[in-house]
Amino acid sequence: MKILFVTPELAPWSKAGGLGDATVALGKALAARGHEVRAVTPLYGSVPGRAQMGTLIESLKVGVHGDARKAACRIRTQPVSPNFEAWFVEHDDFYGAREIYPAREDAGERAAFYARAALDACLATNWIPDIVHGHDWTAGLVPVLLNTTLKATALGAARSVLTIHNLQHQGLYPKRIMAYLGLPAFLWSPEELECLGSVNFLKGGILHAAKVITVSPTYAQEILTPAFGYGLDDVVRRRASALRGILNGVDRDEWNPADDAHIAAPFSAQQPAGKAVCKAALLRELGLAPGLEVPLIGVVSRLYEQKGLDLAGRALPPFLREGKLQFVLLGSGDAGLEKEFLRMAADFPAHCAVRIGYDNGLAHRIEAGADFFLMPSRFEPCGLNQMYSMAYGTLPIVRSTGGLADTVSGWNGKRKGTGIVFEHADQAGIAWALSQALELYRQPASLKAVQKAAMTAQFSWEKAAEEHLECYVN
Repeated sequence: MKILFVTPELAPWSKAGGLGDATVALGKALAARGHEVRAVTPLYGSVPGRAQMGTLIESLKVGVHGDARKAACRIRTQPVSPNFEAWFVEHDDFYGAREIYPAREDAGERAAFYARAALDACLATNWIPDIVHGHDWTAGLVPVLLNTTLKATALGAARSVLTIHNLQHQGLYPKRIMAYLGLPAFLWSPEELECLGSVNFLKGGILHAAKVITVSPTYAQEILTPAFGYGLDDVVRRRASALRGILNGVDRDEWNPADDAHIAAPFSAQQPAGKAVCKAALLRELGLAPGLEVPLIGVVSRLYEQKGLDLAGRALPPFLREGKLQFVLLGSGDAGLEKEFLRMAADFPAHCAVRIGYDNGLAHRIEAGADFFLMPSRFEPCGLNQMYSMAYGTLPIVRSTGGLADTVSGWNGKRKGTGIVFEHADQAGIAWALSQALELYRQPASLKAVQKAAMTAQFSWEKAAEEHLECYVN
C-alpha cells in the first residue's frame, strides 16, 4: 500500500514529546513490510540538515484562501529508511521559528496549511495514497477535507485514519478556519466541527476518519469517560465502533543498551554488568555523591500538570533529606516547576541533579544509569519512557493509567513484576511507590529478577504495525 502520514513531529528532525518517536518508528516498521510510506511534516527553523535535503516541489500552490502571498510553499525531501521518505513543508512565515507549537494568533491557519499542503503535494506529484493517516489535532481536519472539499479528486478514494496521541490537545480555533480551507457551511454545527464557538480540529478528525486509533488499549477505554474525555467523550462514544487502542513499541535501533553509543558501557539481560558502570559514570557526570548504597531515581519528561511531577516535587524532599535515594531530572516546561526542581537540586547537591532543557545523549544515559524511572502521570495515553526504561533494566515507577497500566506489571513483594505500580495520583501514592522501590532495592535477588523480567519484555513496533495494517483495511 501507499501510506501517507500527516504529522506535526517526526524524530529526529522535530520532537516535543513521544509523538515524533512514535511516527517515525511506525513508519519504518510499515516500510520494512514493503509498504510505501511518506510522512509530511513542517520544516521548522530548528530542523537540522536542510542544506542536505532534496527538493520535491519547488513551489506548491496550496488550496487555502486568505493572503495569497502566504499560499505557496516548497516541499523538501529526505529519506528515512528504505520505502520511507519525509516530505517537509517549507514556509518560513508559518514554520521558520524554532518552536513546534508556538502561541500565535494564526496558529489555526498554521496547522491547517501544512495539512492541506500534504494532500496537495500528493496530487501535484500524482503519488496517491491508499491510506491517509493523520497524527493528533494538527492533522484533525485531514479526514474532513477528504470527505468534503477533496472528495471529487483522486484522493477521494483514500481511507483516512486518525491517531489520538493525547485527547487533551484538541485545537480550538476561530470560525474563519472554515473559509480558509474552503470547507462547506454545513460543517459549522455542534454535530460537526463547532465546539464552544470555535472549530475543533480533533473533533472533526474523530467524526470523519474511517478509523480512530489511540496509543494504548486502556487509554481507548478511558477516553470514553468524562474523567479522561476532556469534553469530547460524547463524540468519542459516537465513534466507539471505529475506535481501537494500539500500544506503541520501542525502536530498538535507537534504544538498545547492548549497542547504545551514548552510554558508558554496553549491557544486556544476559550480561548486565555494564549497568553499574553506567550508573557510576552518570553520577560523575551529574556531580552527585558516588558510592552511596541508595537507588538513583531518574526522570526525563516535559514538566506539565499531566505528568504529575508537581506531586513528585512534594513527595521527594523527605527521601532526599534522609539520604535514602538520589534523583536526577531532565526536562522543561512549566516555569514554576522548573524553579521548584532547581531549588531542590540546590538544597540537596549530593543527592539531586536537575538539567533544564532536552539532551538526547543525557536522556539515554539516565535510562541506562538510573535504578528506577519515575512516571507519576495523572493520565498517560501510552508513554514511551517506561518501555525504554524496562529495556535498560531501569524499573519504572508508574501510576496505573493508560499505556502505563498496559505495559508495567507491579512488583508483588517477591520476584514477580516489571516495576512499581501505584493507583492514586497524589503525594501519598508517590511516597508509597518510592518506599516500595527502596524495599525492592534492599532485596538484591528480587531486584535482579525484576530487572531481567523488565529487560526481556517485548514491546514491538512490528506488532504495532500489524495492528495498524488491520485498521487500514478493515
